[in-house]
Amino acid sequence: MNPRSTAQIAGHPIHPMLIPFPVACFVLTLVSDLAFLKSSSGFFSTASLYLLGVGLITAALAAVAGLIDVLGDERIRNLSDAWLHAGANIIAVLIELYNWYGRYQSSLSVNTGAILSGVVVAILLFSGWKGWEMVYKHKVGVQE
Repeated sequence: MNPRSTAQIAGHPIHPMLIPFPVACFVLTLVSDLAFLKSSSGFFSTASLYLLGVGLITAALAAVAGLIDVLGDERIRNLSDAWLHAGANIIAVLIELYNWYGRYQSSLSVNTGAILSGVVVAILLFSGWKGWEMVYKHKVGVQE
């Protein structure tokens, strides 16, 4: 039997259902930042702020579901990929929290915000790779 997802609806793991939202928001923040740097349109700076906010809220929901899965099955806790995935996501969220707060307080330059967004996208590539390894290599949440 494979490691099971304890946060589920009708046998479907919740965590993989939620993660596309913060990932999309954080990637679109970078796109919006680059559009702002090219155009200087205030629309894009406002869009980035909102995308970061929605991304942080949905990341919190995904984190709760992921934490329930980790706490619910010892086999998941024993996977180094699970800890690398979680650690990368925590770092990405902390960076984006700083990124959002700096923009909200107008104390962060657009260039710095764009750099932070780029760093987070790179972290998400690593985190996503580790998440997929948990599914495809370790069969977490996969029913036979």
